[in-house]
Amino acid sequence: MSKTILIVGGTGLIGKTIYKMISDRNPDLKILIGSRKKHTLKNHLQLDVNDLKTFDILENQHINLIVACTKDPQNNILNYSIKKGIDYIDITKPSSELHEAHYSIKNSLIKSKIVFSSGWMAGITPLLVYATGILPNELEKIKIIVYYSTKDKAGGSSADFMAKNVSTPFTFYQNNLAIKTKHFRNGENYVFDFDNQTRKIFDFDIPDLYIFNKIEKIPVVNAKLTFDSKLITSALAIMQKISFFNILSFREKKWIFGGSGSGDITAFEVLYKEYNFLEKKITLKSEKGQSQLTAFSTVLHVEKMLEDTNPNDIYFSHQLHQPKHFISLLNSNSSISTTYYE
Repeated sequence: MSKTILIVGGTGLIGKTIYKMISDRNPDLKILIGSRKKHTLKNHLQLDVNDLKTFDILENQHINLIVACTKDPQNNILNYSIKKGIDYIDITKPSSELHEAHYSIKNSLIKSKIVFSSGWMAGITPLLVYATGILPNELEKIKIIVYYSTKDKAGGSSADFMAKNVSTPFTFYQNNLAIKTKHFRNGENYVFDFDNQTRKIFDFDIPDLYIFNKIEKIPVVNAKLTFDSKLITSALAIMQKISFFNILSFREKKWIFGGSGSGDITAFEVLYKEYNFLEKKITLKSEKGQSQLTAFSTVLHVEKMLEDTNPNDIYFSHQLHQPKHFISLLNSNSSISTTYYE
């Protein structure tokens, strides 16, 4: 029997990309698109995640899996999925909202697969590391370094995230001690593998911080980011230092972080250290940018969930997969490449 999935936020950039990838790879799937705006297309459902009355349209649709590609601050999609016993994956929540959502359902009766992922790489960093054969309890330190292009196609959604969170403190972990910081603080020089250039990298919040420390129990975890423009990166660090973001409106901050959206390379470098061993490195490059990487990784998560080989439970997306197999699937995409260094 053909299965039915619902992509909530399916008219946004990531949602549309996921829809195209899934439909191309799985032509027998019935795919519904949920969005606030009314559409005449048959597979579109008018659904507002902040208005529970609009969820009535989902009745009798026989949905097997919901992919949340839009902000759900009240966790209405999550709670609906749990109540109805529908499989669910979310790729939108920043660290603080991820923590709150995960904590809120810990004592719920789970009759489906509830999966938390990440808008940054769709939560695949643990899979990159564990594909080496390392176990979580052997790891002392994880450091994730992001090279992000201002021309990435995810420019709009990325600008929304940064505008909302740039002035909000977040946590990284040093020997399991939670240390507060903000974006674009604590700069240091770093030479990226993909172009051998030295750039200044700064503190950056991604859900992997929470996942690696609180779920995987790695004691030292932090993340850093730089933009393709060294000038922009330096300017943002200065703005943060003088608290300039505090006096700006959301609209003004969104304008600062907006990009062209024409598409460009995104690179991730993961430094990991086992106890009593030297630090090692994994690099991942996405020729089509962060949005394409997140979308394709999400599609792989969805396809794994549809196989129905995992029992009903609460998961983080990396927990769905056998790491080496996942990386082989990831590398099947010609625009994505991974390299492991000893």
